Amino acid sequence: MVEVIVAGGGPTGMMLAGELRLAEVDVAIVERRPTPELAGSRAGGFHSRTIEILDQRGIAGRFLAEGKPVQAAFFGNMMLDVSDFPTRHPYTLGLWQNHIERILIGWIEELGVPVHRGLEVAGFDQDESGVDVMLAGGRPLRALYLVGADGGRSTIRKAAGIDFPGWDATRSSLVAEVEVTEETPAGIRIDEVGIHGLHLMEDGRTTRVVVTEKEIGPAAEPTLADLGRALREVFDTDFGVRNPTWISRFTDATRQAAAYRSGRVLAGDAAHIHAPSGGQGIGLGIQDAVNLGWKLAQVVNGSAPDSLLDTYHEERHPAGTRALKHTMAQSVMQKADPRIGALADTVTDLLAIDEARKRVAGLISGLDVRYDLGEGHPLLGRRMPDPDVVTADGPLRVSALLHPARPVLLNLGAPGSIGAGPWADRVRTVDATYDGGWELPVIGPVSAPAAVLIRPDGHVAWVGEGTHDGLEDALERWFGPARG
Repeated sequence: MVEVIVAGGGPTGMMLAGELRLAEVDVAIVERRPTPELAGSRAGGFHSRTIEILDQRGIAGRFLAEGKPVQAAFFGNMMLDVSDFPTRHPYTLGLWQNHIERILIGWIEELGVPVHRGLEVAGFDQDESGVDVMLAGGRPLRALYLVGADGGRSTIRKAAGIDFPGWDATRSSLVAEVEVTEETPAGIRIDEVGIHGLHLMEDGRTTRVVVTEKEIGPAAEPTLADLGRALREVFDTDFGVRNPTWISRFTDATRQAAAYRSGRVLAGDAAHIHAPSGGQGIGLGIQDAVNLGWKLAQVVNGSAPDSLLDTYHEERHPAGTRALKHTMAQSVMQKADPRIGALADTVTDLLAIDEARKRVAGLISGLDVRYDLGEGHPLLGRRMPDPDVVTADGPLRVSALLHPARPVLLNLGAPGSIGAGPWADRVRTVDATYDGGWELPVIGPVSAPAAVLIRPDGHVAWVGEGTHDGLEDALERWFGPARG
């Protein structure tokens, strides 16, 4: 028996498993792919908040060393500049998913997370004390909790009886990496069918192709013949496509799980599907994983009640809803229809207004997410900025305090003037000084706090403004009852 089984070894599943292992939870991944290598490049990177999260665990440098920072937050056809956002990472990181997964695999291997490959979850039964997981082929496993990080067609979500409401596809596209025998036009093309693109890959031999189909394609896996036909319908030639590394079909179908939890079963990236417009897919899943990981770890370790897991849905479902609405809006404008063109021109004009640009870019980047933790200081519920502070051990970044994935009570007042008290075994108190200003993306400058309680996911759970009022309530709410 293990404490948590994660079904699915993509970026979301690996990030969640890493979070749990940092909290000393016995976790294992079950992944249906027989080998760790991902065929093809797949998705193309992530935005600022995701990079910040990786920084909180001390692994952002691994991705930055291989990726390319670009100003590539788009809405429709307009690039939104985020270089003036108050973050250490005011950019998008261009890095293909196969490299992202390879780096994450290295990280979880260092943490000792076992990955059982070539195995697929066929079903499960849960009771008051755990979950019996049945693998294809009849092999049983037992765990305290099961997390479905097995994608939009999730076996886990379906078996849990979680509704998946949303909107059906209005169009489909093929994405592939192939060799070609003819010269191809580089760049993006938008016409009355949809959006199309051809791009020569780094190896100088393979071309990445994205082409919208004239008719919605079937649920079956697409073939090279399907790709050739779609290209001929748009470009009047198939460019002699051959030797595909991979071919896949995606649609603009948009759905979100009605509940992110059913008893001892929780939804990871099985919680939503959406068009790739805006490039929020990997980031959304990683943010879900980091929100869930520390909560699930505390419940498994017995320091917090099972009801803490309900806050996963309460916080991430609204955040997911906002992101999915954005991808739908993006997807609509990726078509050269005169009426849609008029809408796109209007939106482009509006986004030239600085306040509008910041608001939309804040959503795309993930930097504007605020969980409803009550009224008070603007920091409450938002991600903690990452200033350089001075501690007894010398200067360091606040993000470095979060590397162990443990909560931090950061005291910026007189040393020793505040502490975690009976929660000291779970919450680290750090005395520090900081003389700079405080600024939040989209919001702007905010007043300096005297102390902040930072959750392991980097969000602020309590702000002290000269008193300790509400601190014990916040400690108990998020980190369980006091001991001793």
